[in-house]
Amino acid sequence: MAKQLDVGDKAPAFSMSRDGGGKVSLADLKGKKVVLYFYPKDDTPGCTTEAIDFSRLRPEFARAGAEVIGVSRDSVAKHEKFATKHKLDVALGADEDGTVTEAYGVWQEKSLYGRKYMGIQRATFLVDGDGVIRHVWPKVSVKGHADEVLAAVKAL
Repeated sequence: MAKQLDVGDKAPAFSMSRDGGGKVSLADLKGKKVVLYFYPKDDTPGCTTEAIDFSRLRPEFARAGAEVIGVSRDSVAKHEKFATKHKLDVALGADEDGTVTEAYGVWQEKSLYGRKYMGIQRATFLVDGDGVIRHVWPKVSVKGHADEVLAAVKAL
């Protein structure tokens, strides 16, 4: 497992396929603030709420000079269905091989009903225009999270 990233660390570079076609990469977003939120699975209750909240606030993130990217290990096809079903307005990166989730240290052992398994620990990273991590939200609680991230983006 990758080390836990902290404020002040250089954000690991990434490039992955995204919903709507094409790729999303940190290099292409140089000079912009980037909100990278990692979530376990498309179309599950917490993940849907989080994606809808970020989508609702996307115009405000854009005004503050930030791009919002949701990342899970779901396929582009699953992302497309998820985005269409819930009218999502944020980019969804498909980290199917797990390189991005591992580089950001969010691929972790989890436990459910005594069963241990590997999965994405819900977390959000705010990266500045120079590619430096300025804020980390580990083990995110969904309610109110997008608003809290927006406040941090505006303060940056």
